[in-house]
Amino acid sequence: MAKADINPKSMYHAKKWSDDVENLYRFQQAGYRDEIEYKQVKQVDMVECWPETGFVKKLQRRDNTFYYYDKQRECEDKEVYKVKVYVY
Repeated sequence: MAKADINPKSMYHAKKWSDDVENLYRFQQAGYRDEIEYKQVKQVDMVECWPETGFVKKLQRRDNTFYYYDKQRECEDKEVYKVKVYVY
């Protein structure tokens, strides 16, 4: 399957916080479903992450402005249920 053909088969909302949910929150704040869509749209191989935590450090939105994120958790408990988890 070509990279451009990758689409999710289903979606559900996150129930509790995890490292993966944190990164999905950051991608979705920047206007993307997840890392896969970000890499497709921006045509990059790697996403910049904090070495200490593994969380996403910087993302470029579709309008080419940048979002910069902290090393610590940014997705509060009250925001977790808003995060969409896609299944491929």
